[in-house]
Amino acid sequence: MLSDAGAAPSSAAGASGGEESVLDNAPWHALTGPHARFAIGGDLARRYPDDVAPFVAVRTWDDPHVWDALLELVGTGAEVGVSGYDGELPAGWEFTGSGEGVQLVQTPALTPRPDDEAIELGADDVADMLAIVARTQPGPFRPRTHELGRYVGIRRQGRLVAMAGERLHPAGWTEISAVAVDADHRRQGLGSRLVLDVAFHIQERGDRALMHAAATNTGAIAAYERLGFVLRRRNRFASVRTPS
Repeated sequence: MLSDAGAAPSSAAGASGGEESVLDNAPWHALTGPHARFAIGGDLARRYPDDVAPFVAVRTWDDPHVWDALLELVGTGAEVGVSGYDGELPAGWEFTGSGEGVQLVQTPALTPRPDDEAIELGADDVADMLAIVARTQPGPFRPRTHELGRYVGIRRQGRLVAMAGERLHPAGWTEISAVAVDADHRRQGLGSRLVLDVAFHIQERGDRALMHAAATNTGAIAAYERLGFVLRRRNRFASVRTPS
């Protein structure tokens, strides 16, 4: 079964930005909104290009044609991540894994600020960005993920030792993601500094910040809560394989 475990009350009121309802289906509202230029698909199912992000989104699970649209979008025998569905899979579809994640949103306690040591990262830095992701495993990151928003990092002796940036972008909100710090540079506050820098620029353009994490990553969740984020919802997600 796939199901959202429900939303927890948030205290994010009082900041500028969009309605929280779009966060219930953030990838869809990103791909039909600010990230529409990346979207592959149609009215029921969309995805990012493979070299940008692995996310697939559907408008609603209530439409009986959504599974056909999803199959057409990703092809036969493909493994795809889905969330928000509560029911049995259609014939020929197969579960391959599941987990639980959390969604956090900013509160008035968040005090973003630019970081003097943070440098903006772009196409020329992709090799270094992919390398730190491989070393630290913060989550999915592809060769063109940096095109989704603003990415920043900290270099020491020329080596990229910390990174964070913007990923999903539903209207009025921007996700802070790819928070990565090399093992020998942890406990120095670099990750927190970059999160606050990214959040500062998100707020500068009138958006609000959100974050996602695996429910098992309790250390990161606690760190984000100390910065001024609050749990908004828990959700179940799963990997499924399309019919061969």
